[in-house]
Amino acid sequence: MIKKIEFSAKNLTSNAGLFLLLEHANMNGIFELIDHNLIFDNASTNKIKMNHIKTMLCGNFIGIDKLERLKLLQSDPLINEFAISIKEPETVSRFLGNFSYKTTHMLREVNFKVFGKLLKKKNLKSITIDIDSSVVNVEGHQEGAVRGYNPKKLGNNCYNIQFAFCDELKAYITGMVRSGDTYTANGAAEMIKEIMTYLNDEGLEITFRMDSGYFDDNILETIESFGCTYVIKGKEYPTLVTQVTDPSVVFVTGEEGRETTELTTALNTWGKTRRFVVSRVLKDEKDRKQMSLLEGEEYDYFYFVTNRTDLSSEEVVLFYEKRGNCENYIKEAKYDMAVGHLLLQSFWANEAIFQLMMLAYNLFLLLKMDFANGTEYRQQIKTFRLKYIFLAGKITRIARSVVLKLSKNYPYQEIYEKSLP
Repeated sequence: MIKKIEFSAKNLTSNAGLFLLLEHANMNGIFELIDHNLIFDNASTNKIKMNHIKTMLCGNFIGIDKLERLKLLQSDPLINEFAISIKEPETVSRFLGNFSYKTTHMLREVNFKVFGKLLKKKNLKSITIDIDSSVVNVEGHQEGAVRGYNPKKLGNNCYNIQFAFCDELKAYITGMVRSGDTYTANGAAEMIKEIMTYLNDEGLEITFRMDSGYFDDNILETIESFGCTYVIKGKEYPTLVTQVTDPSVVFVTGEEGRETTELTTALNTWGKTRRFVVSRVLKDEKDRKQMSLLEGEEYDYFYFVTNRTDLSSEEVVLFYEKRGNCENYIKEAKYDMAVGHLLLQSFWANEAIFQLMMLAYNLFLLLKMDFANGTEYRQQIKTFRLKYIFLAGKITRIARSVVLKLSKNYPYQEIYEKSLP
């Protein structure tokens, strides 16, 4: 039984897995990429930027949700071996306050380039890009946080964050923090143009997948202008409802049991006709009307607009249903990377924090792609941290070498052995 505690041990770390992430990021040129692409106008800020960026990434790797948590790393000898000096939270906060629209956009460009590294490693020929938004509740008076659609706390100020993920890689492509009252589709067409600026020369077949909040003619035209395809959930407009509920319309039951039909039509404000796939599902018995005067009232209808000619009606519905993956990626970003939890007063500081969190998210994927086994790639970050990051270690110096000592019985030794330069 332990009867005494002594605080006398030296050169111990509880985050030995930071070695994996920092060493791997360095080997992949991530820090050089940031240094080259993130330029502040102020010379003194530019001089200290890399120390603070590395500080924030270390914090994101262990999942901090407040700058105060950075103190957990201040005396970590492993951090010191990478020449990172963890400053006081107030000092880091002042640095983040130096970000502007210009410099946060530079961080977005860094994230595009890191995504490009993931893309090249897999050598994919086609990808699916999911665009979605998520509300972040705010308990304060941060810049840009206003009342909007906030399902968790009605009437509270909030931010609305827009994300773009590559489903095949689970990877973050780009995104932005927006005011809480921003409509879902606002800025989506511009985001698609930005994405295609980076990906247009990759020779990829790209399909955009979005929910009904992005059911907008301008968005469809933007995607079409780049020769890309899309599957987007439609809204229940009268133009569609009247055609689908006509008794002459035939629904076909597919192999998966879904009833679908197709329309080629244009909404009143559209300049062209497009292909619509309609799926219907029988309502629960308790919701069905005993006496129905209108044909089809016993069904719920779901509308999808698409220019994918290679997919049958049922396949279009099945393809859209995989959009739930994107919702899981957003949840992982919010709960495992603390997106929306670590907030400062400045809007641009919060945008910078978001971009750095998502950079750390992709660096986890980059590490897993190179060293973890196939099943671990899609493992949640919180699980990966418990297995590889939150690990006790001791740093010792033998002759002219620095040695990181880990437990003899550690069950996942191979990933550390493979990561050594």
